[in-house]
Amino acid sequence: MNVLVVKANNRPASEGISSRMYETFMQNVTSDVNVTTFDVYKEDMPYFGQDFFSAMQKSAQAEELTEIEQRILTASSKALDLFMEADVVVFAFPLWNKTIPAPLQTFIDYIYRAGVTFKYTEEGPEGLVPDKKVVILNARGGVYSTPEMAPFEMSVNYVKQIMNFFGIQDSNMEEVIIEGHNQYPEQADEIIAEGLDKTAETARSLTKVFA
Repeated sequence: MNVLVVKANNRPASEGISSRMYETFMQNVTSDVNVTTFDVYKEDMPYFGQDFFSAMQKSAQAEELTEIEQRILTASSKALDLFMEADVVVFAFPLWNKTIPAPLQTFIDYIYRAGVTFKYTEEGPEGLVPDKKVVILNARGGVYSTPEMAPFEMSVNYVKQIMNFFGIQDSNMEEVIIEGHNQYPEQADEIIAEGLDKTAETARSLTKVFA
């Protein structure tokens, strides 16, 4: 089993809960799993935009690329190749300002590729990677699982919608969410410990859950 772990928090584990979830996952994943980490804060990932489109066009026509075009083509190809090779993709990220960290958005922009992860049909878009599995490890200081707050949560919901667009159904996704540790500081230790225990169990049972 090939597992790609997309790490999207550059805070140390002592301060960032989703960073701690990432470390817990890596410490508990079994040896029979081939794990690759893609740290979006350490990779050279130019923002998605005209440079990408120019690079794709020039590459198809075997034209010389500028430095930025070569960088973005290399970065996007690496991200897409790793995503496509993975049987399971693990996203470890926080809810920041109601959404996902900017470098994670860039990663998603890189893998959002017509003809590869989805295609257009007369009936509408069709996902092309329905057999891929996804694990979401997410931390958020407030509580967003209530009916009142759920509409404001645009990190996990966004990632899930993108995966759905690629053809991955909710039944092929597993979530571990730690929430409320900032909202309820007197319960923070218990909330975090419970979430890390679930993260460890998810890592240990990966081959069983997604066999």
